[in-house]
Amino acid sequence: MTLDELNDAAPETFVKALGGIFEHSPWVAEAVVPLRPFASVELLHAAMTGAVDKAGQVAQLGLIRAHPDLAGKAARQGSLTAHSTSEQKGAGLDRLTDAEFDEFHQLNDGYQRRFGFPFILAVRGHDKHSILAAFRTRLQNNAGEEVAEALRQIALIARFRLDDLIV
Repeated sequence: MTLDELNDAAPETFVKALGGIFEHSPWVAEAVVPLRPFASVELLHAAMTGAVDKAGQVAQLGLIRAHPDLAGKAARQGSLTAHSTSEQKGAGLDRLTDAEFDEFHQLNDGYQRRFGFPFILAVRGHDKHSILAAFRTRLQNNAGEEVAEALRQIALIARFRLDDLIV
């Protein structure tokens, strides 16, 4: 889809096209419909991240919690969104040994217990080793730092997804 097509699309078509850019959170796309037209993908992304910034803590935590665990049970069961499946596969998380899967599972559980939401990392350009290193490092952060980092990572994921979608 082109940016011009998105700018000219009916609101429902726009939301349908961009509703998955922010995981299971079409409200982000809905929030920017009235701001069209966008002159660039960069400005569309800025508007969408601005909508997240303005949404408040409850909505932001909901957005964070809408993300799956990395290399979690949902991935093994095949119940991730197409975007998440592709992203995790690209980082090799679909090819973990049982021991590696167990390590991810333990880290996911520990992170979830500590922060109350899943570990989020824009995995493009990462492999299982760099993801595990990021996991271990970020487990040392406080809750405020991790909320901010999760939102930063979500914005990066969204940018990758927009760049993949819009030609």
